[in-house]
Amino acid sequence: MTPDQDQTARPTKLKLSVVRDVSIVTTLVVLGLYAGSAFLIPLTMALLINVLIIALSDRIIALTRMPVWLANVAGVTVVLAGLFVIMYILGSQATQFARTIGTYENQFDEAVNRVTGLVGNDVTKFIRDNLINIDMSYVARVLLGSATSLLNQFFLISLYVAFLMAERLAFRKKIQLAAGDPKTGIEFASILDAITFSLQRYVGVKTLISLITAGISYSVFKLLGLEFAETWAVLTFALNFIPSIGSIIAVIFPSMIALVQFDSIGPFLIIVLGCGTIQFVIGNFLDPALLGRSLNMSTFLVILALMFWTTIWGLIGAFLSVPLTVCILIVFSHIPALRPVAILMSLDGRLGEENSPRTAG
Repeated sequence: MTPDQDQTARPTKLKLSVVRDVSIVTTLVVLGLYAGSAFLIPLTMALLINVLIIALSDRIIALTRMPVWLANVAGVTVVLAGLFVIMYILGSQATQFARTIGTYENQFDEAVNRVTGLVGNDVTKFIRDNLINIDMSYVARVLLGSATSLLNQFFLISLYVAFLMAERLAFRKKIQLAAGDPKTGIEFASILDAITFSLQRYVGVKTLISLITAGISYSVFKLLGLEFAETWAVLTFALNFIPSIGSIIAVIFPSMIALVQFDSIGPFLIIVLGCGTIQFVIGNFLDPALLGRSLNMSTFLVILALMFWTTIWGLIGAFLSVPLTVCILIVFSHIPALRPVAILMSLDGRLGEENSPRTAG
């Protein structure tokens, strides 16, 4: 082999070794995420709740000039109390809903007959052949079981949050000391700042948007007299954190219950058209306007991340898919070898300045 041929062969071998190493590391990480889900899910929830508390406490300080410790206590109290109320509503009504789901299944066939004249025989036949065969009890257990599980883990999540808040100020100093090299410490701090800024923006905005959507939807449910209105409102709030399909599911479930509960088709149409329009307007206009370019994630990546995290962590993974992927994108953007991957993950290929708190408007 000539020297030129040897030089040509070496890069290929290096590339293959890199692919091999990356594949091994990726496989181990995915297996670790799956095997350690019982430990990692509460910890991840606590980290995101901690980000929301910090964002809320910083907002309180900016508006009231309240002492930092008092603002932190207020933030912790408001966020944890709100989460407890949400989980309590889901947990308390889950059993009652599971007991009555059989009644809804028996009445669903009669409800389908009422929409025959509205959608036609072909659509009605499709609904009859497909939706009636769905085990609604299983669906209800899957959706509400995750909420009940989180309610059982609420104390552990609260404990994590308490210790994270207690070490909030000391953590940055420990990062600097652990890095050893001042330049490395600054780089770590930059990554943490970018992640914190993007997560605060995402969690804060999505929480506000979900509250608005759930509040409007709850008003519609109560005016119609829909059963389990509180449950559907809480699910509307939670499902808005699931990208793309969450808002659709948030309309389907209460509309199906309205179709079964009421003798007329009017409430069904009000929920489908009214709540569906609200979800469409907020999701396509208000949401992008408030979030702006702070996430800068590819639309295809959002769907891919949703499928991946749902496969790994189930329904909770669907809620966490966007914030977790945002963290990965930011970390990749700060590692030169992985920056091309971050560019492919981004919406327009521009990285760095859109995630920096210093350049946020």
